[in-house]
Amino acid sequence: MSTGSTVQLEAQGFGTAIELPVTRGRFSFSWSELHTLRPGLALAALFVLFLVIAALQPHWLTSGDPLAASAREAFRAPSAAHWLGTDENGRDVWTRLIYGVRPSLLMGLAATAIGLLIGVAIGLFAGLGHRSVDNFLMRVIDVLLAFPDLLLALVIITFWGEGMMNAIVAVGVASVPRYARMVRAQTHLVSKAQYVEAAITLGLRRSTLIFRHILPNSIKPILILATIGIGGKIASGAALSFLGFGAPPPSPEWGAMLSVGRNFLSNAWWLVAAPGVAVTLTVVSVTALGRQLLLRSEGKTA
Repeated sequence: MSTGSTVQLEAQGFGTAIELPVTRGRFSFSWSELHTLRPGLALAALFVLFLVIAALQPHWLTSGDPLAASAREAFRAPSAAHWLGTDENGRDVWTRLIYGVRPSLLMGLAATAIGLLIGVAIGLFAGLGHRSVDNFLMRVIDVLLAFPDLLLALVIITFWGEGMMNAIVAVGVASVPRYARMVRAQTHLVSKAQYVEAAITLGLRRSTLIFRHILPNSIKPILILATIGIGGKIASGAALSFLGFGAPPPSPEWGAMLSVGRNFLSNAWWLVAAPGVAVTLTVVSVTALGRQLLLRSEGKTA
């Protein structure tokens, strides 16, 4: 983190001003730097761009209907007519794969947003609250961290029931302990910085101090780590759908497609290969770009 800028705080009634450093991540990017990207990162960026287009405008990539079935076309192998073959109901796998991008990205982004929102609130409250409150919240967080995220999501969804929205909430809530722990640690670090102590000395209101200085500087590194975690949320959502807790059939969702395709693995391998490769490439691409963003924020190069 660099400290290239300052914030001026004026002491009320004294007519003096003091410059306080504010840490800022280095996120600037120039088009002239594109040629320095490794081929793998360039491919990851292109694949993420492809996913965004598929989520926003799926008809640009396919003209078919993901729910259109034809018994005559069942179990067609990949060909010029059907690039990724057809499933047990004669539905085009490529079309279903494209339309499955939107719920998968929605799962990753919405679950990350839920985890961040609740995690930041708990971490900030623990980091700035009384020591007894901090100890109580962190002991609860420690217990929750003992469970793998997917297992915790399964426990949560067992109480709330099946469905896409419940799966999103379950995956998001399962990630809260990790975000809360990181935000609490960053809050402790930032609250002891010299510019925060100077702001307290100058009589700055506590709410202003929290939302103008402590919260922005505590959450910046967490946002980058959350970007890396989006891929994991997508994989968790696909896993829940695979187990039957996510989007119900015949929804074009990658996890549900994997769940159905495994029953026909011996004679229609493409039903599992297509969504499996899609999930893998999405997780790898998003994680690679997130790690590159983390390295740039730390002033390093990949």
